[in-house]
Amino acid sequence: MEEQRTTRPPWGSWLKTIAGFVAPTTVLTGLLLYFGFAYTDALYEYFGVDAATLGFSTRDYLLRSAGALYMPVGITLGIGLLGALGYLCVTALISSRPGLVPLLTWVSVALIVVGFILFTLGMLGGLAVWRAGALDTPLLLGGGLMLVLYGRVLHLKCAGRPYPFAREMTALVLIAALVALSSFWAVSAYAQEHGRSDARYLARNLRLRPEVVVDTAERLYFGHTNVQETQLPDGGPGQHFKFRYHGLRLLAQSNSRMFIIPEGWNARRGSVMILPADASVRVAFRPG
Repeated sequence: MEEQRTTRPPWGSWLKTIAGFVAPTTVLTGLLLYFGFAYTDALYEYFGVDAATLGFSTRDYLLRSAGALYMPVGITLGIGLLGALGYLCVTALISSRPGLVPLLTWVSVALIVVGFILFTLGMLGGLAVWRAGALDTPLLLGGGLMLVLYGRVLHLKCAGRPYPFAREMTALVLIAALVALSSFWAVSAYAQEHGRSDARYLARNLRLRPEVVVDTAERLYFGHTNVQETQLPDGGPGQHFKFRYHGLRLLAQSNSRMFIIPEGWNARRGSVMILPADASVRVAFRPG
């Protein structure tokens, strides 16, 4: 039993620690909620609407987070698969072709050097030494650290030594924390950029949203030439609705409110009007 304890790979305890941190539903729900909010806020901010004004529910944000996470999760899993396959290939080559060990050692050193360079570029970008994009800094920081760690593991594998050493545990914890922070940063930036990209596409293709015909008792002022106002025929004292508006699209609906946007809206002209979804207005929907 004592021999089994001494030869047990150190990765088991680390995996258990990470799983114990990630597994709780509240943590995952909180992350999904945040990324869904980041995407939604960027999407509607393009139209001049604050996400807090929409009043979406937690479920709405959770559902909207899925579209913003497909690409980051897919890329992360793909990189993890390539890393695992690379490690297995190195292990097989060390066993079958010992003459390649010096070359593999140089490859591992090159990975460490490249990782340090990327990490340094990320630090300089974060300090605004060079003009880094929203995704550049977190990807360079996290990717650089991952390359350094991966190169270190391969280097020790080529030397026939286990990893991690006890004296490197603190460094490993710090690297894991920085990579997790960079990943959170990168996914958040991607969710926002994805939201802005979807907003620009939606603004160019408002026909994808349902057409709305609105009848009101009072005149509305959209300030847009594409909105057509028609005065309804006089139906007598009991008539409540007097004006009809065409050329409108439904941008969103939440908490008994409709966010109406005129066709042909763009960032320079046009506005979004909030109408109550109650008896004060009469609304007819048409397919886009």
